Amino acid sequence: MTSPILPVVLCGGAGTRLWPVSRTSHPKPFIRLADGESLLEKAYRRAAAIAGVQHVLTVTNREHYQRAKDEYLAARVTAQPTFVLEPLPRNTAPALALAALWAQDCLGPDTVLVALPADHLIAEIKPWLQAVQRAAALAREGWLVTFGVQPQYPATGFGYIHIGPTLTVGLHAVERFVEKPPLDDAQRYVASGQYCWNMGVFVMAVQTLLQTMQQVCPDVIEAAQTCWQHTRAQGSVVGPVVELDPGTFSAQPDISIDYAVMERAARVAVAPGAWGWSDIGSWTALSELVPSDAEGNRVSGRDVELLDVRNTFIHSEHHLVAAIGVRDLCIIDTPDALLVAHADRVQDVKHIAQRLQQQGHEAAHLHRTVLRPWGSYTVLEEGPRFKIKRLEVRPGAALSLQLHHHRSEHWVVVSGVAKVTNGDQVQMLHTNQSTYIPAGQRHRLENPGKLDLVVIEVQCGDYLGEDDIVRFADEYDRV
Repeated sequence: MTSPILPVVLCGGAGTRLWPVSRTSHPKPFIRLADGESLLEKAYRRAAAIAGVQHVLTVTNREHYQRAKDEYLAARVTAQPTFVLEPLPRNTAPALALAALWAQDCLGPDTVLVALPADHLIAEIKPWLQAVQRAAALAREGWLVTFGVQPQYPATGFGYIHIGPTLTVGLHAVERFVEKPPLDDAQRYVASGQYCWNMGVFVMAVQTLLQTMQQVCPDVIEAAQTCWQHTRAQGSVVGPVVELDPGTFSAQPDISIDYAVMERAARVAVAPGAWGWSDIGSWTALSELVPSDAEGNRVSGRDVELLDVRNTFIHSEHHLVAAIGVRDLCIIDTPDALLVAHADRVQDVKHIAQRLQQQGHEAAHLHRTVLRPWGSYTVLEEGPRFKIKRLEVRPGAALSLQLHHHRSEHWVVVSGVAKVTNGDQVQMLHTNQSTYIPAGQRHRLENPGKLDLVVIEVQCGDYLGEDDIVRFADEYDRV
Protein backbone atom coordinates (compact mmCIF):
# COMPACT_ATOMS: atom_id res chain seq x y z
CA MET A 1 0.00 0.00 0.00
CA THR A 2 1.35 3.46 -0.92
CA SER A 3 2.25 5.58 2.09
CA PRO A 4 -0.11 8.52 2.72
CA ILE A 5 0.58 12.08 1.64
CA LEU A 6 0.04 14.78 4.24
CA PRO A 7 -0.01 18.45 3.19
CA VAL A 8 1.36 20.68 5.94
CA VAL A 9 0.14 24.26 5.54
CA LEU A 10 2.55 26.66 7.23
CA CYS A 11 0.44 29.64 8.24
CA GLY A 12 2.73 32.19 9.85
CA GLY A 13 4.96 35.12 9.05
CA ALA A 14 4.54 38.83 9.68
CA GLY A 15 4.02 40.01 6.09
CA THR A 16 5.55 43.37 6.96
CA ARG A 17 6.11 44.26 3.30
CA LEU A 18 2.32 44.36 2.85
CA TRP A 19 1.65 46.76 5.70
CA PRO A 20 -0.79 48.45 6.37
CA VAL A 21 -3.14 45.66 5.25
CA SER A 22 -0.97 42.90 6.73
CA ARG A 23 -0.41 43.25 10.49
CA THR A 24 0.69 40.87 13.22
CA SER A 25 -2.93 40.08 14.16
CA HIS A 26 -3.93 39.87 10.47
CA PRO A 27 -0.89 38.47 8.59
CA LYS A 28 -0.49 37.94 4.87
CA PRO A 29 -2.24 34.52 4.57
CA PHE A 30 -5.54 36.18 5.55
CA ILE A 31 -5.35 39.01 3.02
CA ARG A 32 -8.23 38.89 0.55
CA LEU A 33 -7.36 39.18 -3.12
CA ALA A 34 -9.42 40.89 -5.79
CA ASP A 35 -11.49 37.71 -6.29
CA GLY A 36 -12.59 37.79 -2.63
CA GLU A 37 -10.55 34.75 -1.59
CA SER A 38 -7.69 34.75 0.88
CA LEU A 39 -4.27 33.31 0.17
CA LEU A 40 -4.87 30.73 2.91
CA GLU A 41 -8.16 29.61 1.37
CA LYS A 42 -6.38 29.07 -1.94
CA ALA A 43 -3.61 27.13 -0.16
CA TYR A 44 -6.17 24.80 1.42
CA ARG A 45 -7.76 23.99 -1.92
CA ARG A 46 -4.34 23.42 -3.45
CA ALA A 47 -3.41 21.07 -0.61
CA ALA A 48 -6.64 19.09 -0.82
CA ALA A 49 -6.26 18.73 -4.60
CA ILE A 50 -3.19 16.52 -4.18
CA ALA A 51 -4.18 12.98 -5.15
CA GLY A 52 -4.72 10.65 -2.21
CA VAL A 53 -4.88 13.36 0.46
CA GLN A 54 -7.24 12.59 3.33
CA HIS A 55 -5.81 14.90 6.01
CA VAL A 56 -4.53 18.49 5.94
CA LEU A 57 -2.35 19.65 8.82
CA THR A 58 -2.07 23.37 9.56
CA VAL A 59 0.68 24.77 11.77
CA THR A 60 -0.23 28.26 12.92
CA ASN A 61 -0.17 30.61 15.89
CA ARG A 62 -2.79 30.02 18.56
CA GLU A 63 -4.08 33.56 18.02
CA HIS A 64 -4.90 32.74 14.39
CA TYR A 65 -6.66 29.40 14.95
CA GLN A 66 -10.27 30.55 14.57
CA ARG A 67 -9.42 32.53 11.43
CA ALA A 68 -7.56 29.57 9.92
CA LYS A 69 -10.48 27.29 10.73
CA ASP A 70 -12.92 29.70 9.06
CA GLU A 71 -10.75 29.83 5.94
CA TYR A 72 -10.66 26.02 5.86
CA LEU A 73 -14.45 25.89 5.98
CA ALA A 74 -14.63 28.55 3.24
CA ALA A 75 -12.42 26.39 1.01
CA ARG A 76 -15.09 23.63 1.14
CA VAL A 77 -12.72 20.71 0.92
CA THR A 78 -13.43 17.25 2.27
CA ALA A 79 -10.00 16.40 3.70
CA GLN A 80 -9.93 16.10 7.48
CA PRO A 81 -8.30 19.16 9.10
CA THR A 82 -5.93 19.18 12.06
CA PHE A 83 -4.50 22.37 13.57
CA VAL A 84 -1.20 22.38 15.47
CA LEU A 85 -1.14 25.62 17.45
CA GLU A 86 2.08 27.40 18.34
CA PRO A 87 1.96 29.62 21.44
CA LEU A 88 4.44 32.10 19.94
CA PRO A 89 6.10 32.66 16.56
CA ARG A 90 8.94 30.43 15.47
CA ASN A 91 10.39 29.35 12.13
CA THR A 92 9.78 26.57 9.62
CA ALA A 93 12.30 24.04 10.96
CA PRO A 94 10.59 23.51 14.34
CA ALA A 95 7.18 23.73 12.66
CA LEU A 96 8.00 20.87 10.27
CA ALA A 97 9.75 18.84 12.97
CA LEU A 98 6.58 18.96 15.10
CA ALA A 99 4.41 18.24 12.06
CA ALA A 100 6.57 15.18 11.37
CA LEU A 101 6.19 13.99 14.96
CA TRP A 102 2.42 14.37 14.71
CA ALA A 103 2.36 12.44 11.44
CA GLN A 104 4.60 9.70 12.87
CA ASP A 105 2.21 9.17 15.77
CA CYS A 106 -1.07 9.56 13.89
CA LEU A 107 -0.42 8.35 10.32
CA GLY A 108 2.85 6.42 10.42
CA PRO A 109 6.57 7.06 9.78
CA ASP A 110 6.24 6.40 6.02
CA THR A 111 3.93 9.40 5.59
CA VAL A 112 5.13 11.87 2.97
CA LEU A 113 4.90 15.51 4.02
CA VAL A 114 4.21 18.25 1.48
CA ALA A 115 5.09 21.54 3.15
CA LEU A 116 3.16 24.47 1.70
CA PRO A 117 3.51 28.16 2.60
CA ALA A 118 0.05 29.60 3.23
CA ASP A 119 0.84 32.95 1.61
CA HIS A 120 1.96 31.97 -1.91
CA LEU A 121 0.09 31.71 -5.19
CA ILE A 122 0.43 28.90 -7.74
CA ALA A 123 -1.53 29.52 -10.93
CA GLU A 124 -0.53 26.40 -12.91
CA ILE A 125 -2.10 23.85 -10.57
CA LYS A 126 -2.26 20.78 -12.85
CA PRO A 127 1.47 20.53 -13.70
CA TRP A 128 2.33 21.38 -10.12
CA LEU A 129 0.14 18.54 -8.80
CA GLN A 130 1.81 16.13 -11.22
CA ALA A 131 5.21 17.27 -9.99
CA VAL A 132 4.14 16.71 -6.38
CA GLN A 133 3.37 13.06 -7.15
CA ARG A 134 6.78 12.59 -8.81
CA ALA A 135 8.45 14.28 -5.85
CA ALA A 136 6.54 12.05 -3.42
CA ALA A 137 7.78 8.95 -5.23
CA LEU A 138 11.37 10.17 -4.89
CA ALA A 139 10.80 11.10 -1.25
CA ARG A 140 9.74 7.50 -0.57
CA GLU A 141 13.24 6.52 -1.73
CA GLY A 142 14.83 8.68 0.96
CA TRP A 143 15.29 12.00 -0.85
CA LEU A 144 14.40 15.44 0.47
CA VAL A 145 12.76 17.34 -2.39
CA THR A 146 12.36 21.08 -2.78
CA PHE A 147 10.53 22.96 -5.54
CA GLY A 148 12.15 25.64 -7.68
CA VAL A 149 10.79 28.39 -9.91
CA GLN A 150 12.31 29.34 -13.23
CA PRO A 151 13.65 32.88 -12.59
CA GLN A 152 12.03 35.67 -14.58
CA TYR A 153 14.62 38.31 -13.71
CA PRO A 154 17.78 38.61 -11.55
CA ALA A 155 16.03 39.00 -8.20
CA THR A 156 18.22 39.66 -5.17
CA GLY A 157 15.47 38.97 -2.63
CA PHE A 158 15.07 35.24 -3.36
CA GLY A 159 17.23 32.25 -2.57
CA TYR A 160 18.64 30.34 -5.58
CA ILE A 161 19.13 26.62 -6.19
CA HIS A 162 21.90 25.34 -8.47
CA ILE A 163 20.30 22.54 -10.54
CA GLY A 164 22.40 19.39 -10.80
CA PRO A 165 22.17 16.09 -12.71
CA THR A 166 18.81 14.59 -13.64
CA LEU A 167 17.53 11.93 -11.24
CA THR A 168 14.22 11.15 -12.92
CA VAL A 169 11.64 12.95 -15.04
CA GLY A 170 11.34 16.53 -13.78
CA LEU A 171 13.66 16.02 -10.81
CA HIS A 172 17.34 16.89 -10.39
CA ALA A 173 19.97 16.63 -7.68
CA VAL A 174 20.77 19.92 -5.95
CA GLU A 175 24.32 21.16 -6.38
CA ARG A 176 24.04 23.95 -3.82
CA PHE A 177 21.82 26.63 -2.32
CA VAL A 178 22.61 30.35 -2.57
CA GLU A 179 20.80 32.76 -0.26
CA LYS A 180 19.82 36.19 -1.68
CA PRO A 181 22.87 36.89 -3.88
CA PRO A 182 24.11 40.34 -4.97
CA LEU A 183 22.85 41.61 -8.30
CA ASP A 184 25.96 40.62 -10.32
CA ASP A 185 25.70 37.02 -9.14
CA ALA A 186 21.94 36.93 -9.70
CA GLN A 187 22.43 38.10 -13.28
CA ARG A 188 24.95 35.31 -13.90
CA TYR A 189 22.64 32.71 -12.37
CA VAL A 190 19.71 33.71 -14.57
CA ALA A 191 21.87 33.89 -17.71
CA SER A 192 23.30 30.41 -17.08
CA GLY A 193 19.90 28.70 -17.06
CA GLN A 194 21.22 26.38 -14.34
CA TYR A 195 19.58 28.06 -11.36
CA CYS A 196 16.04 28.43 -10.08
CA TRP A 197 14.43 30.41 -7.29
CA ASN A 198 13.77 28.54 -4.05
CA MET A 199 9.98 28.21 -3.89
CA GLY A 200 9.68 27.17 -0.25
CA VAL A 201 7.69 23.99 -1.01
CA PHE A 202 9.18 20.75 0.32
CA VAL A 203 8.29 17.07 -0.09
CA MET A 204 9.85 14.55 2.31
CA ALA A 205 9.06 11.32 4.11
CA VAL A 206 8.58 11.66 7.86
CA GLN A 207 11.19 9.03 8.71
CA THR A 208 13.75 10.59 6.36
CA LEU A 209 13.20 14.07 7.74
CA LEU A 210 13.48 12.99 11.38
CA GLN A 211 16.62 10.91 10.74
CA THR A 212 18.23 13.71 8.73
CA MET A 213 17.47 16.28 11.42
CA GLN A 214 19.08 14.02 13.98
CA GLN A 215 22.23 14.06 11.85
CA VAL A 216 22.44 17.68 10.71
CA CYS A 217 20.51 19.72 13.33
CA PRO A 218 20.14 17.60 16.48
CA ASP A 219 19.32 20.67 18.58
CA VAL A 220 16.20 21.34 16.49
CA ILE A 221 14.81 17.81 16.61
CA GLU A 222 15.65 17.29 20.28
CA ALA A 223 13.85 20.51 21.25
CA ALA A 224 10.87 19.44 19.12
CA GLN A 225 10.78 15.98 20.69
CA THR A 226 10.82 17.48 24.18
CA CYS A 227 7.94 19.79 23.28
CA TRP A 228 6.02 16.90 21.71
CA GLN A 229 6.48 14.69 24.77
CA HIS A 230 5.16 17.41 27.07
CA THR A 231 2.28 18.10 24.69
CA ARG A 232 1.31 14.42 24.66
CA ALA A 233 1.50 14.26 28.44
CA GLN A 234 -1.09 17.04 28.70
CA GLY A 235 -3.71 15.23 26.62
CA SER A 236 -4.56 13.64 23.31
CA VAL A 237 -2.70 14.74 20.19
CA VAL A 238 -5.10 12.87 17.92
CA GLY A 239 -7.95 15.39 17.91
CA PRO A 240 -8.57 18.24 15.44
CA VAL A 241 -6.69 20.78 17.59
CA VAL A 242 -3.26 20.18 19.13
CA GLU A 243 -2.01 22.90 21.48
CA LEU A 244 1.75 22.70 21.83
CA ASP A 245 3.19 22.95 25.33
CA PRO A 246 4.12 26.64 25.85
CA GLY A 247 7.00 26.07 28.25
CA THR A 248 8.98 23.71 26.05
CA PHE A 249 7.95 25.32 22.78
CA SER A 250 9.68 28.55 23.78
CA ALA A 251 13.00 26.63 23.62
CA GLN A 252 12.59 25.86 19.89
CA PRO A 253 15.43 27.34 17.79
CA ASP A 254 14.32 30.11 15.44
CA ILE A 255 15.68 28.66 12.20
CA SER A 256 14.25 27.86 8.78
CA ILE A 257 14.07 24.38 7.28
CA ASP A 258 16.33 25.66 4.48
CA TYR A 259 19.20 26.52 6.81
CA ALA A 260 18.65 23.74 9.34
CA VAL A 261 18.16 20.81 6.95
CA MET A 262 18.10 21.35 3.19
CA GLU A 263 21.48 23.10 2.91
CA ARG A 264 23.18 20.47 5.09
CA ALA A 265 21.56 17.21 3.95
CA ALA A 266 23.21 14.81 1.49
CA ARG A 267 20.33 13.60 -0.68
CA VAL A 268 18.46 16.73 -1.76
CA ALA A 269 16.56 17.05 -5.04
CA VAL A 270 14.77 19.89 -6.79
CA ALA A 271 11.70 19.96 -9.04
CA PRO A 272 12.10 23.10 -11.19
CA GLY A 273 9.20 24.59 -13.10
CA ALA A 274 7.24 27.73 -13.87
CA TRP A 275 4.03 26.96 -11.94
CA GLY A 276 2.71 30.54 -12.30
CA TRP A 277 4.19 31.15 -8.86
CA SER A 278 4.28 34.31 -6.77
CA ASP A 279 5.18 34.76 -3.13
CA ILE A 280 3.11 37.99 -3.05
CA GLY A 281 6.14 39.53 -1.38
CA SER A 282 5.37 43.19 -2.04
CA TRP A 283 2.67 45.58 -3.14
CA THR A 284 4.12 45.38 -6.64
CA ALA A 285 3.50 41.62 -6.72
CA LEU A 286 -0.03 42.07 -5.40
CA SER A 287 -0.78 44.86 -7.89
CA GLU A 288 0.13 42.56 -10.78
CA LEU A 289 -2.97 40.50 -9.97
CA VAL A 290 -5.15 43.53 -10.83
CA PRO A 291 -5.82 44.49 -14.48
CA SER A 292 -4.33 47.81 -15.59
CA ASP A 293 -5.99 50.62 -17.52
CA ALA A 294 -4.57 52.31 -20.62
CA GLU A 295 -2.32 54.51 -18.46
CA GLY A 296 -0.85 51.57 -16.55
CA ASN A 297 -2.87 52.27 -13.40
CA ARG A 298 -4.25 49.44 -11.29
CA VAL A 299 -7.10 49.98 -8.86
CA SER A 300 -8.33 47.64 -6.14
CA GLY A 301 -11.18 48.35 -3.76
CA ARG A 302 -13.59 51.20 -3.42
CA ASP A 303 -14.07 54.61 -5.06
CA VAL A 304 -11.01 55.99 -6.84
CA GLU A 305 -10.81 59.10 -9.02
CA LEU A 306 -7.72 59.65 -11.17
CA LEU A 307 -6.67 62.74 -13.12
CA ASP A 308 -3.47 62.61 -15.19
CA VAL A 309 -2.12 59.60 -13.26
CA ARG A 310 0.13 56.89 -14.69
CA ASN A 311 1.64 53.59 -13.58
CA THR A 312 0.13 53.87 -10.11
CA PHE A 313 -1.44 51.21 -7.90
CA ILE A 314 -4.23 52.29 -5.55
CA HIS A 315 -5.81 50.01 -2.97
CA SER A 316 -8.71 51.61 -1.12
CA GLU A 317 -10.83 49.74 1.39
CA HIS A 318 -13.14 52.38 2.88
CA HIS A 319 -12.50 55.88 1.52
CA LEU A 320 -12.73 57.75 -1.74
CA VAL A 321 -9.15 58.23 -2.95
CA ALA A 322 -8.37 60.93 -5.52
CA ALA A 323 -4.97 61.32 -7.20
CA ILE A 324 -3.82 64.09 -9.55
CA GLY A 325 -0.69 64.34 -11.67
CA VAL A 326 1.32 61.56 -10.04
CA ARG A 327 3.44 58.79 -11.50
CA ASP A 328 4.80 55.45 -10.36
CA LEU A 329 3.24 55.42 -6.91
CA CYS A 330 1.75 52.82 -4.61
CA ILE A 331 -1.13 54.18 -2.49
CA ILE A 332 -2.63 51.87 0.13
CA ASP A 333 -5.56 53.22 2.14
CA THR A 334 -7.04 51.54 5.22
CA PRO A 335 -9.38 52.99 7.89
CA ASP A 336 -6.51 53.91 10.23
CA ALA A 337 -3.36 54.11 8.09
CA LEU A 338 -2.31 55.43 4.67
CA LEU A 339 0.80 54.30 2.80
CA VAL A 340 2.24 56.32 -0.07
CA ALA A 341 5.40 54.89 -1.62
CA HIS A 342 7.29 55.18 -4.87
CA ALA A 343 6.95 52.00 -6.91
CA ASP A 344 10.73 51.49 -6.72
CA ARG A 345 10.70 51.54 -2.90
CA VAL A 346 7.86 49.17 -1.98
CA GLN A 347 10.32 46.63 -0.54
CA ASP A 348 11.16 49.21 2.13
CA VAL A 349 7.64 49.16 3.56
CA LYS A 350 8.86 46.51 5.99
CA HIS A 351 11.12 49.11 7.64
CA ILE A 352 8.11 51.30 8.43
CA ALA A 353 6.23 48.30 9.86
CA GLN A 354 9.26 47.37 11.98
CA ARG A 355 9.57 50.92 13.30
CA LEU A 356 5.91 50.90 14.33
CA GLN A 357 6.41 47.58 16.10
CA GLN A 358 9.40 48.95 18.00
CA GLN A 359 7.34 51.98 19.02
CA GLY A 360 4.50 49.76 20.20
CA HIS A 361 2.16 51.50 17.78
CA GLU A 362 -1.25 49.87 17.60
CA ALA A 363 -1.29 50.10 13.79
CA ALA A 364 1.54 47.53 13.66
CA HIS A 365 -0.64 44.93 15.32
CA LEU A 366 -4.36 45.67 14.98
CA HIS A 367 -6.78 47.00 12.39
CA ARG A 368 -9.75 49.17 13.26
CA THR A 369 -11.80 46.03 12.72
CA VAL A 370 -10.42 43.15 14.76
CA LEU A 371 -11.61 39.58 14.28
CA ARG A 372 -12.26 37.50 17.36
CA PRO A 373 -13.41 33.86 17.78
CA TRP A 374 -16.89 35.13 18.67
CA GLY A 375 -17.12 37.66 15.80
CA SER A 376 -15.47 41.07 15.47
CA TYR A 377 -15.25 44.57 16.85
CA THR A 378 -14.60 47.86 15.07
CA VAL A 379 -13.26 50.96 16.80
CA LEU A 380 -15.50 53.80 15.60
CA GLU A 381 -13.98 56.64 17.60
CA GLU A 382 -11.71 57.17 20.58
CA GLY A 383 -10.31 60.00 22.61
CA PRO A 384 -9.23 60.87 26.16
CA ARG A 385 -11.12 58.56 28.57
CA PHE A 386 -13.54 57.15 25.97
CA LYS A 387 -13.71 54.61 23.14
CA ILE A 388 -16.69 53.64 20.97
CA LYS A 389 -16.88 50.18 19.37
CA ARG A 390 -19.24 48.27 17.15
CA LEU A 391 -19.44 44.62 18.28
CA GLU A 392 -20.73 41.91 15.97
CA VAL A 393 -21.37 38.56 17.69
CA ARG A 394 -21.99 35.40 15.67
CA PRO A 395 -25.14 33.34 16.26
CA GLY A 396 -24.59 31.04 19.23
CA ALA A 397 -21.31 32.72 20.15
CA ALA A 398 -20.34 34.36 23.45
CA LEU A 399 -17.66 36.65 24.76
CA SER A 400 -15.78 35.48 27.85
CA LEU A 401 -17.09 36.03 31.38
CA GLN A 402 -14.82 38.93 32.32
CA LEU A 403 -14.25 42.17 34.15
CA HIS A 404 -12.27 45.36 33.63
CA HIS A 405 -10.49 47.24 36.39
CA HIS A 406 -10.18 50.64 34.72
CA ARG A 407 -13.26 51.13 32.58
CA SER A 408 -17.03 50.92 32.61
CA GLU A 409 -19.08 49.97 29.55
CA HIS A 410 -22.44 50.93 28.10
CA TRP A 411 -24.04 48.48 25.65
CA VAL A 412 -26.80 49.42 23.19
CA VAL A 413 -28.35 46.65 21.07
CA VAL A 414 -28.65 47.77 17.45
CA SER A 415 -29.93 44.50 16.00
CA GLY A 416 -30.48 40.96 17.21
CA VAL A 417 -31.02 39.65 20.71
CA ALA A 418 -28.41 39.86 23.48
CA LYS A 419 -28.13 37.69 26.55
CA VAL A 420 -26.30 39.82 29.11
CA THR A 421 -24.73 38.67 32.35
CA ASN A 422 -24.20 41.72 34.57
CA GLY A 423 -23.02 40.77 38.02
CA ASP A 424 -25.61 38.41 39.48
CA GLN A 425 -28.28 39.38 36.95
CA VAL A 426 -28.97 37.79 33.56
CA GLN A 427 -31.28 39.60 31.14
CA MET A 428 -32.34 39.51 27.51
CA LEU A 429 -31.96 42.76 25.60
CA HIS A 430 -33.61 43.51 22.25
CA THR A 431 -33.12 46.23 19.64
CA ASN A 432 -32.94 49.75 21.13
CA GLN A 433 -32.40 48.44 24.67
CA SER A 434 -29.25 49.03 26.71
CA THR A 435 -27.37 48.24 29.90
CA TYR A 436 -24.56 49.73 31.99
CA ILE A 437 -21.65 47.69 33.38
CA PRO A 438 -19.56 49.40 36.07
CA ALA A 439 -15.82 48.87 36.37
CA GLY A 440 -14.89 45.79 38.38
CA GLN A 441 -18.18 43.96 37.64
CA ARG A 442 -18.20 40.51 36.07
CA HIS A 443 -20.12 40.50 32.80
CA ARG A 444 -20.71 38.57 29.61
CA LEU A 445 -22.34 39.16 26.22
CA GLU A 446 -23.92 36.26 24.34
CA ASN A 447 -25.91 35.85 21.13
CA PRO A 448 -28.64 33.22 21.68
CA GLY A 449 -30.31 34.00 18.34
CA LYS A 450 -29.94 32.81 14.76
CA LEU A 451 -28.90 36.19 13.33
CA ASP A 452 -25.82 38.31 13.99
CA LEU A 453 -25.99 40.44 17.12
CA VAL A 454 -24.80 44.03 16.67
CA VAL A 455 -24.03 46.11 19.76
CA ILE A 456 -22.58 49.61 20.18
CA GLU A 457 -20.21 49.68 23.14
CA VAL A 458 -19.12 52.93 24.81
CA GLN A 459 -16.14 52.56 27.12
CA CYS A 460 -15.30 55.20 29.73
CA GLY A 461 -12.32 55.17 32.08
CA ASP A 462 -8.75 56.19 32.81
CA TYR A 463 -7.28 53.27 30.80
CA LEU A 464 -8.91 51.67 27.74
CA GLY A 465 -6.27 49.21 26.56
CA GLU A 466 -7.25 45.76 25.32
CA ASP A 467 -5.14 44.18 28.05
CA ASP A 468 -7.41 45.46 30.83
CA ILE A 469 -9.37 42.24 30.94
CA VAL A 470 -9.63 39.45 33.47
CA ARG A 471 -11.33 36.31 32.14
CA PHE A 472 -13.12 33.81 34.38
CA ALA A 473 -14.69 31.51 31.78
CA ASP A 474 -14.26 31.32 28.02
CA GLU A 475 -15.46 29.02 25.24
CA TYR A 476 -12.21 29.54 23.34
CA ASP A 477 -9.77 28.55 26.12
CA ARG A 478 -8.40 32.06 26.62
CA VAL A 479 -8.63 32.07 30.41
